Amino acid sequence: MEEEEIYEHEVIVVGGGLSGLRAALAAGKKGADVAVLSKVHPLRSHSVAAQGGINASLGNVLEAENDSWEDHAFDTVKGSDYLADQNAVEVMCKEAPDVVLELEHMGTVFSRLEDGKIAQRPFGGAGVPRTCYAADRTGHNLLNTLFEQTVAESLDFYNEYFVTSLVTRNQEIQGLIAWDIENGKLVGFSSDVVVLATGGYGRIYNRSTNALINTGDGALLAYEAGVPLEDMEFIQFHPTTLYGSNILITEGARGEGGHLKNKEGERFMKDYAPEAMELAPRDIVARAIITEAEEGRAFEDEYIHLDLRHLGKEKIDERLPGIRQIARDFAGVDPVEEPIPVQPGQHYSMGGIDVDIDGKTEIDGLYAVGECACVSVHGANRLGGNSLLETVVFGRRAGKEIGETLKKKEKDKEEIKKALEIDKEEINRLLHEEGDVLYSELMDELREVMFEHFGVYREEESMKKGLSKIKELKEKYDSVHIDNQNENFNTALIRTLELKSMVNIAEVVAMGSIERKESRGSHFRRDYTERRDEEYLYHTKVEKTEGGPKLRYEDVTLGQFKVKEREY
Repeated sequence: MEEEEIYEHEVIVVGGGLSGLRAALAAGKKGADVAVLSKVHPLRSHSVAAQGGINASLGNVLEAENDSWEDHAFDTVKGSDYLADQNAVEVMCKEAPDVVLELEHMGTVFSRLEDGKIAQRPFGGAGVPRTCYAADRTGHNLLNTLFEQTVAESLDFYNEYFVTSLVTRNQEIQGLIAWDIENGKLVGFSSDVVVLATGGYGRIYNRSTNALINTGDGALLAYEAGVPLEDMEFIQFHPTTLYGSNILITEGARGEGGHLKNKEGERFMKDYAPEAMELAPRDIVARAIITEAEEGRAFEDEYIHLDLRHLGKEKIDERLPGIRQIARDFAGVDPVEEPIPVQPGQHYSMGGIDVDIDGKTEIDGLYAVGECACVSVHGANRLGGNSLLETVVFGRRAGKEIGETLKKKEKDKEEIKKALEIDKEEINRLLHEEGDVLYSELMDELREVMFEHFGVYREEESMKKGLSKIKELKEKYDSVHIDNQNENFNTALIRTLELKSMVNIAEVVAMGSIERKESRGSHFRRDYTERRDEEYLYHTKVEKTEGGPKLRYEDVTLGQFKVKEREY
C-alpha cells in the first residue's frame, strides 16, 4: 500500500447532509482543517427531502406571541412519551431561535408573513404554530444554503466515497477506510477527529419515505468500533405517505388545515385525539390510520384520504406547491380537485449512536450528529419540525467543540494500513468469490420482515419469528453474490456493503423491541398496551460483544417536566 493512498486531515466529517455540513462549517470557522466525505454529492443527501419546517419559539404569529423555549421543550418531552433526556431537550429548544435566525442570515429563503417576519405553521404535538418553513421545501432550502457556506469556507470534499471501517487504537480515533466509488479503490484517511453524520436506517423497511442511501452505515461503523447504540427500537412511522410509492406528504399539509378522512367520509381522528385531531403526534395518527384499515374503513383496506380541497388552489400553490406536484406526478391526483391517497410508512429513526450534548461518543475523537446519533431529544417519538432543528443545533455544537478543543494526536499509519488490507480482502471476496445469494433478494426479504414483524403494531410471537428470520438473513450475507465485477462505479458493490449495515442494524432493532415489554411512543405492543414507567423509563443501550449484541438499560435524564400520561 503506497503512502499517497492515505489522505490526512485534522477533522473528517462523514456525511454531507445538514448535520454534517453544519458541523464541518463550525469546525472550519474555528480554523480546523476539515474534509467532508459523502457517499453521494452533498446536495443529494436525504436532508434535501425534508418538507414541512424547523421548530423555534420565535412567536411570530398571533396565536404564538407568548411562545417560549420552555413551551417548546414541554411539547417535545411530552411528545417523546417522556423518554427524551430533558437536559438535551433544553439545549435544543433554547438554541432554536438563534440557529433559525442564523440560517436566515446565511441566506435561507423562508416563507414570510405580511409583516416580513419568518412565517410559522402548526405542526403535530405543538401547542402553538411554531414551525418555520420555506413553502414545503424547507430541507431543500436549508441544505443548499449550508452547502454554499461550506464551499465559501473552502472546505475539502470527497464526494462518492463509502466508509468501510473506522480505525481506532486504545479507544482513540486514528482515521477511517473508504471505498472511492468513482475510481474503484480503497483509500485510507488519517485524522484527529471523525464526525459521523450519516443519517438514519429507515431503508431496512420496505415502505419508507427515506432515500435509498439511509441504510444505517454510520450506526454500524460506531457499533463495530465499540460505541453503544441507544433506543434503536423506536422507529417513527409517518402517517401520510403517498399510497403506492410512500413518498412523504408533509405534516405541513395538515398544519395548513388538511383533513384525514376514511372511506365513509368521516374525519376519524375525532375518535383518537379529539382535541388535537389531525395534529396529534405522528405515532398516534399512524396507529389511528392502521386501525381504520383493520376495521374496514379504509379504501381497499390500505389507505385513507388527505383532503386539501377546501384550502383552495391559491393557498395550496403558495404553501404546498411541492405536495401538489408530487401528488400529480406520482399518483395522478390533483389535490386542488381530489383527495390524496395516503398510508403510514417508515419515516425516522429515533435511536442511534450514543452521544452527549456535544456529539461526543465513548471513543476519543469520534463524534456523531443528526439522525445517526441519539442525544436523546426525541425519546420514543419525534415531533415534526424537531429533526431539522436537531441537525443544525447539535451539528453546530459538535463543530464548535471540535474546533475549540482540537489537538494534534500522534497517529499510527500502520494501523490504517492494516485496516486497509482487511477491508481489501473483504471487497475482493464480495467481487470475486462466487456465492449463491443475490444481494437484492436478501435486501427485499429483510425489508419485508421488518415491516411485517416490527411495524406500527408489534407483539412477542411475531417479533421473535422476525428476529429468527433476520438471523438467517445475516448468515446468508456471507454467501452474497455480485454479478458485476467491475471496480469503478459498481453500485451493486455499494448496495451489498449497505446490506451488511442493514442486517446488523435490523438485529439490534429487533432485540430492543422484543425486550421492551411496554407501549411507549412509536413502540406499540398489542400484548403490552400500557406504558410501564417503573420497569421501562430507561434508555436501551446495545453493545457489540463476541457473543453478539448485548442489551443494558440506563436512566433517562429527567428535569422540570414531571412524567405523566400523554393526552391530546
